[in-house]
Amino acid sequence: LEHKLPAKSVASPVQHHKAMDYAEVASFVSDLQSQEGMSARALEFLILTCMRTGEVIGAQWPEIDLKKRAWRVPATRMKGRKGKSKYHEVPLSAPALKLLRALPGKNKTAFVFPGGKDGLPLSNNALLALLKRMKRTDITPHGFRSCYRDWAADETSYPREVCEMVLAHSIGDQS
Repeated sequence: LEHKLPAKSVASPVQHHKAMDYAEVASFVSDLQSQEGMSARALEFLILTCMRTGEVIGAQWPEIDLKKRAWRVPATRMKGRKGKSKYHEVPLSAPALKLLRALPGKNKTAFVFPGGKDGLPLSNNALLALLKRMKRTDITPHGFRSCYRDWAADETSYPREVCEMVLAHSIGDQS
């Protein structure tokens, strides 16, 4: 079949998400912190943890251990992680912990970032809508993962595999 079917890169070309230069992230986060609402907090948490939108908006309080400074995301909610380990553990930085501690409703809902309807998280488009309100249609939430990866490659000496593990990517032979 390899001679009959087009290469994967031709059949399904990689589409990169719009991202800003990592040097601009601190200024953006400062602007973001002046925004009110759960969407702004969810986007800030996404940036601080390098996680995907679905994982952040689906985050539930039982997954968060403030004392251990960790967020255990079940494999069932991770892209491509089903059948591998039971969870992906995300260390929580001091700013991430501060953000979580300041959130209302820890006892009212299972979702860390509840939406407008009882018992439901923010919608998938909530973070994109926030960026639109901020007049930042030049970037996407997922693009912050790219910002992290560029920063890690340019500004740190961590091995590529470690940086990929932060993003919960599979580690293999690919460059």
